[in-house]
Amino acid sequence: MKEKPSPAYLIWGLVVLLIILHQDNWLWDNSTLVFGFLPIGLVYHAGISIGASITWFLATRIAWPDELDEQSAPVDQKGAN
Repeated sequence: MKEKPSPAYLIWGLVVLLIILHQDNWLWDNSTLVFGFLPIGLVYHAGISIGASITWFLATRIAWPDELDEQSAPVDQKGAN
């Protein structure tokens, strides 16, 4: 039986997609304003930033190794109180 691909492949795919979409050569000469004052290139990059935030959130939720959280768990230590 074939194994399901790791969820990390989804995250890597999203990262590659964001890298490709970040190269927005088609909007450099576009003077369209969104809401009457925001340049379309700025709105586009705001969307890319939101996409990057969502990708990082998914990376920490889906593909983050559980072993790293166990290693950094706080240790109950008695202080000099």
